[in-house]
Amino acid sequence: MVVQLLNSRRLSGAVLLAAAVTALAGCATSPPTQASGASGTPVGSNTKIAVVAAENFWGSIASQLGGEHATVTSIISNPDADPHDYEPTPADGRTIAAAQYAIVNGIGYDPWAPKLIDANPNPQRTVLTVGSLVGVTEGGNPHRWYSPGDVHKVIEQITADYQKIDPADAAYFDQRKKTYETQTLARYNQLISDIKAKYAGTPIGASESIVTPLAEGLGLTMLTPESFLDAISEGSDPTAADKATIDAQIKGKQIKIYVYNSQNSTPDVQAQVDEAKAAGIPVTTVTETLTPEGAAFQDWQVTQLQGIEQALAQATGK
Repeated sequence: MVVQLLNSRRLSGAVLLAAAVTALAGCATSPPTQASGASGTPVGSNTKIAVVAAENFWGSIASQLGGEHATVTSIISNPDADPHDYEPTPADGRTIAAAQYAIVNGIGYDPWAPKLIDANPNPQRTVLTVGSLVGVTEGGNPHRWYSPGDVHKVIEQITADYQKIDPADAAYFDQRKKTYETQTLARYNQLISDIKAKYAGTPIGASESIVTPLAEGLGLTMLTPESFLDAISEGSDPTAADKATIDAQIKGKQIKIYVYNSQNSTPDVQAQVDEAKAAGIPVTTVTETLTPEGAAFQDWQVTQLQGIEQALAQATGK
């Protein structure tokens, strides 16, 4: 989804962001005396890397990879918060100012985050921009945490960055990565593999483009017009033509399941959910951020993948 704010929402966000940046002008930007950043000087095995993640889905992964040698703060952690139009606070800026490592999504999803980073320069801070890492530029689909392949790329990069910041604990970080990928993510990896093997090519419908990277990773075929997916994601009105196309897909049972973001259920989306249920098409959900609050990335994703698998089984009889 191309995450762009509505003009009215942009204005309010920009005003508060300006105030936050002004309030942060005097924040200290020096890291703790024992710490180091991109230079690779050891921080020492008794010092934790101060990490800030713009969103909690990346923060959860960073925390599990860092273990006892990282302290991770996620700015977006409330399931009710909308990352698209989040209005940062001076406290957020202070958190970023103190961080040795920052993780932002990029691709236009969290434009407030790089602004706060730029407002608090620190030559020893390492910044990971997920969009740049996976080669998706602004205008592309920003929901990379729903792309299994991109998730593994982020895991590799976070581990490599931790090892550069704290080389004294490089072996520790390597072991954390291996454990996370082979044990912690075992059920996540297995569900992706199983769904792709059994249901590849199955046509599905969705409420917005947050579902697209996951559908691609699972080998499912998205029939919903991209223009509709983007409109709902951007908070704009979908066209009558797109709505008519989707109505026909549902009534004709061209789609086997319908997947919608329960944190962004607009009247148009709710109407489609109701139509799908009435037509006997299984409906399942995903969410924008970790649900419930405090859930681990893998538990959240497994719950959603199980819902998709069950819906596909019900729809196809496989």
